[in-house]
Amino acid sequence: MEYSTKKVSDVLALFNEDGELAQYLQGDSIGYEGFQLFLKAYLEVNNVPPQLSQALFGSFQTMESQKQGDEQEVSLICLSDVSCYFSLLEGGRPEDKLEFTFKLYDTDRNGLLDSSEVDRIITQMMQVARYLDWDVTELRPILQEMMKEIDYDGSGTVSLAEWVRGGSTTVPLLVLLGLEVSLKDDGQHMWRLKQFSRPAYCNVCETMLLGITKRGLSCTFCKFTVHERCAKKASPCKVSTYAKSKKDTGAQTHVWVRGGCDSGRCDCCQKKIRNFQSLTGLHCVWCHLQIHEDCLSAMSPECNCGLLRDHILPPSAIYPCILDRQNLSSRNVDELQHLVPDGQALRIIPVPNTHPLLVFVNPKSGGKQGERVLRKFQYLLNPRQVYNLAKGGPEPGLKFFKDLSDFRVLVCGGDGTVGWILDAIDKASFPSPPPVAVLPLGTGNDLARCLRWGGGYDGENLGKILKDLELSDTVFMDRWSVEVIPLDPKEKSDPVPYHIINNYFSIGVDASIAHRFHIMREKYPEKFNSSWKSLFQWRSVGHL
Repeated sequence: MEYSTKKVSDVLALFNEDGELAQYLQGDSIGYEGFQLFLKAYLEVNNVPPQLSQALFGSFQTMESQKQGDEQEVSLICLSDVSCYFSLLEGGRPEDKLEFTFKLYDTDRNGLLDSSEVDRIITQMMQVARYLDWDVTELRPILQEMMKEIDYDGSGTVSLAEWVRGGSTTVPLLVLLGLEVSLKDDGQHMWRLKQFSRPAYCNVCETMLLGITKRGLSCTFCKFTVHERCAKKASPCKVSTYAKSKKDTGAQTHVWVRGGCDSGRCDCCQKKIRNFQSLTGLHCVWCHLQIHEDCLSAMSPECNCGLLRDHILPPSAIYPCILDRQNLSSRNVDELQHLVPDGQALRIIPVPNTHPLLVFVNPKSGGKQGERVLRKFQYLLNPRQVYNLAKGGPEPGLKFFKDLSDFRVLVCGGDGTVGWILDAIDKASFPSPPPVAVLPLGTGNDLARCLRWGGGYDGENLGKILKDLELSDTVFMDRWSVEVIPLDPKEKSDPVPYHIINNYFSIGVDASIAHRFHIMREKYPEKFNSSWKSLFQWRSVGHL
């Protein structure tokens, strides 16, 4: 799916009345042959392994479809269920996905979800919950109650507006529909399904997460942890990424959350925090101190952001420049960028004697290591300092930091990602370009090796890496401006992809190997989706 250019909507068009696959549609259902053609079109492959096709087809079969299949001597599955599930694995805004889901299950096309259509959605979410190894014993009544709450006007049906509004704020629905939560500053948790290696307790009911896997929902920003059934009772996230007005800027205070004390030792009295019997201890989401609850009175309310204060941009140093308080209170500040002349609704007040870190993460680098690194940095730093390059590129982050003179940049990715960021910094025309560090997540990482950041990231402690960055020296790097002049201006040829070459340049055998490696990666991306696979292919190409 990651390398396919098709969207679910593109494949659904093939099943329309005048589509190529219309003959395989029986009402709103398709058989096994139609499902195989759906997979081939969606994944853009010639053959799908039969075991995979059969397993997926079976997972979409419900008791009703099996009975229907027995009567017709052919098994059928609902095309809407298939389309909904695969669409939820695609990237995109939660609002768009919710609208897509609504239209799929609104089978009578009357713009409302009735009780039978809502029940089908609940059945779909129950299937996903079983796949995620959730405890589904009490889940159905929870989902039914959740759907009743979404029906805000109590009409017995759910409109599109109610569905989008409720779906955007209802945690189990967001997680079970696979929706990516975007960064907002309205007390919304950034939930993810997490497996704990040690005893963990729910912040709502304070009982242990049970089962072999010890799975639960954990907030990326504050480590607030809950059972799936307790998610809707969770208190708002305490992490605020900016001050609500300029008068609220100044000293940063501690933000304490119960639990999450992984180290097991109190930073105040140095005694052990016993967290294997109940939900105990407090941790600060900014300085990451861990203390006993009884030690709270001995702590100063002011937070200095701890060992990583040189890198952290505290919320007390960020304020909105929008004067319309009514707009600001009713809508997220990120939605109001267009009201500001330069398109930047937030302003930064420099914190003396610090060098705030702007982090860019390529989530696809290093066999998906980037996704884990992204989450960890969102907890260690202010989430507004950490940017996913797959969502908008580097420009938003550079624009946000443009008025700071002493900030630094950390690029988490391969050599290509570093070159991309350096090019963006050039185009941003900073009076004094910020120094750039590298967390190598790529395959070769030649540039990171030259700068002595190592040949790859193997899960080392990111806090230690940030301290190394704080103490590192700034060095200059050669960057060449290259102009290619064709002998015959009339001759057609491929354009030069970049006019800046970083650090090294070659026209020999190694350049030939690099070029062949690039061609292979473009042609067979599935063979290069991890560091080990890429390294193996690099060596294979080198021996040819």
